[in-house]
Amino acid sequence: MKLLSSWLTVIVTLGTYVAAVPQPVSHRVKERVVAPNDWVKLGRAPSDHVLELRIGLPQPDIHLLEKALYEVSDPYHERYGSHLSKEEVDELAAPHPESLSAVEEWLASHGILESDFTRSSAKDWVKIRIPVELAETMLDTTYHVWGHIHDGDAVVRTTSYSLPEHIHGHVDLIQPTTMFARFKGLKSTLIWSSDIQEEISYPGSSLITTPSGIQVDPSCNSTITISCLKQLYNATGYNSSATNGNMLGITGYLGQYANIMDLQSFYAAQRPDALNSTFKFVSVMGGLNSQNLSEAGDEADLDTQFAFGLTYPTPGTFYSTAGSPPYIPDADTPTDSNEPYVDWLDYILSQPSPPQTITTSYGDDEQTVPLSYAIRACNGFAQLGARGVSIMFSSGDGGVGDGDPDPTTQTCFTNDGRNVTRFIPGFPASCPYVTAVGGTVNIPETAVWFSGGGFSNYFPRPPYQESAVPAYLNALPNGTYAGLYNPYGRGIPDVSAQAWNFSIVYQQQTVKIGGTSASSPTFAGFVSLLNDARLSSGLPPLGFLNPLLYTKGLAGLNDVTSGNNPGCGTEGFNATIGWDPVTGLGTPDFGKLKAIVL
Repeated sequence: MKLLSSWLTVIVTLGTYVAAVPQPVSHRVKERVVAPNDWVKLGRAPSDHVLELRIGLPQPDIHLLEKALYEVSDPYHERYGSHLSKEEVDELAAPHPESLSAVEEWLASHGILESDFTRSSAKDWVKIRIPVELAETMLDTTYHVWGHIHDGDAVVRTTSYSLPEHIHGHVDLIQPTTMFARFKGLKSTLIWSSDIQEEISYPGSSLITTPSGIQVDPSCNSTITISCLKQLYNATGYNSSATNGNMLGITGYLGQYANIMDLQSFYAAQRPDALNSTFKFVSVMGGLNSQNLSEAGDEADLDTQFAFGLTYPTPGTFYSTAGSPPYIPDADTPTDSNEPYVDWLDYILSQPSPPQTITTSYGDDEQTVPLSYAIRACNGFAQLGARGVSIMFSSGDGGVGDGDPDPTTQTCFTNDGRNVTRFIPGFPASCPYVTAVGGTVNIPETAVWFSGGGFSNYFPRPPYQESAVPAYLNALPNGTYAGLYNPYGRGIPDVSAQAWNFSIVYQQQTVKIGGTSASSPTFAGFVSLLNDARLSSGLPPLGFLNPLLYTKGLAGLNDVTSGNNPGCGTEGFNATIGWDPVTGLGTPDFGKLKAIVL
C-alpha cells in the first residue's frame, strides 16, 4: 500500500507538471468593425508607441444592479430613495474570481505582472500601458495610424482583434482597438459681443406670459441669463444651502479649461452675491485647468458659469479629465486615448461621496462607439445612478443627424460597410441610465432646430418609456421615415431646456453661445436645487431621474409642442403633445417639481 501510494503521488505530480507546460495558443476574433467612412489608413503604427489598454471583465451580476437601480429610482416602489453604498455597487459590478485569475495568468504569460497594471474600484476594468508591438502579439492584430479626412485628427487603431480561446469568456472588450469615436463638445456656435444687441429693455412692453402662466422679462427672448432661467423655470426666490451636503459636478474634457477670472466677471454681471466664490477643481488622469486667459474654454466657461450660477452657494466641482483625440504621428506622444469619459467614470466610482448631480456636455455619434464599449460605459452610469447620482448628458446638436449642426452638410450613413442612409443618434445620451437633455428656444418655448433626438440603435426601449414613446410613434403618419430609425430603441431626449443665446463671459468678452451644451447644465442646475430641497428636508437625493420624470414628475414639466429637428436631408421629428424625440417630456417647472419630490 505504501508503494502504491508513492506511485500515485508521482503520477499526480507529473500530471500537474504536464498541465503547467505552456501549450500553443489559438486565437479567435473577439471584435471586428468596418472603419467609418471619414477615417483613412495612413500607415503602420510605430512599434514603440505606447497604448493604454483597458480590459473589461464580465459583470455577471449586472442584471441585479439594474434591478436595484430601477427599484430605488421608482417613486412608487417601497425601496425608492434607498440608494446603494459604494461597496454594494462594487459587489454587484464585480467580475467572477475565475475571470480575475484567467486574465492575470494571460497577462503574466506576456510578462505583465500585477504590479504593472491598475484595477477599477469594482475590479471590472484592468488597465495596462504597453507598446504597440506587444499589443499586436497579445491581440493577434496589426495597429495602424488612421487619419480623419475632414480635420486631420489621427488615432492609432485596428479594425479587428483576437483573444486566446480560453480567455474569450473572461473578457468583454479591450480598447483602444476598434473605437473611432472622438467625443466632441456639443455646442453650436459663438456670437461675439460686437454682434450682440444691447440688453433690450423694451420700454413700455409687458412681461411675456408662458402657457403655464409664468411671467418672464421680454429681454429673455434675445439673451438668456441666470435671471431669465430662474423666471422661466419658476425658481425665482429659492435660495439653496451651502452646508446641507448637496454638491454639483461638471465634467470637462479635451483641454477645455474653466477660467476663474471669466467666472468672476460673469458673477459680477449676473450673480453679484456669488462674487469671490469659486469651484473645487479635481484633476482626473492628469487633467489640467490652465488659468491662462487665452486657454479658457467656451464649453467649460458656459458649463461652470450657468450651472454654478444657478445653484450658488451649493458647492461645485469641475472635473478635468486628460485625454485628447488627436494623435500626432510625428510627435513624441506617449499615450493615445480618446475615451476619457470612462477614465472619469473609473475615478468617480472610486470616490466615497460623489456629487448628487453631474452634467456632461460631450458626446459622439453612437455608431462610432463599439456596442461592447457602449454597454460597459452605460453600466458605469447605472452604477452611479444606483448610488443616488443624477446624471445629465446633452442630447446633441445635429437634430436627427450626425452631430454637424448644419443639416445640409450632414452625412447620415451607417459605418457598418453598407453605407445605408440612417438617422444618427448620439452617445452617451442614448444610454438608458442617463437623462438626455434636448434644447428649446424662445419664450414661449419651441424646440430649437438643432436639438439632438431620435432612437438608439444599441439600447432597447427602457421600461420607463413603455407608454410615452409608443404614444408618439403611433401618432406618426404611416411610413414616416420608415427604415431611417429604430422604433424599438431607447428614445432621446428625456427632457429639454433653453439652448440658445446664452450670455457668458469668455476670455473676458461677453459673448453668446448656444447648443445642448447649454441645456444640460441648465437642467442639471434645477435638479441640483431639487436635491438641495430634499436634503434640507432630511430626504435622500433623487438619484436616477427617468423613472420619476416619466410618472409623477410629468406634472412638473412644461410640454413643448412646436418645432422640429431637421437633419439627414429631412425635416426631422416634430415636437408635439407628450413625449417627442426633439424636446422629450419638456422643460422643468422647479416650483411644481419641488412640491412633487418633497
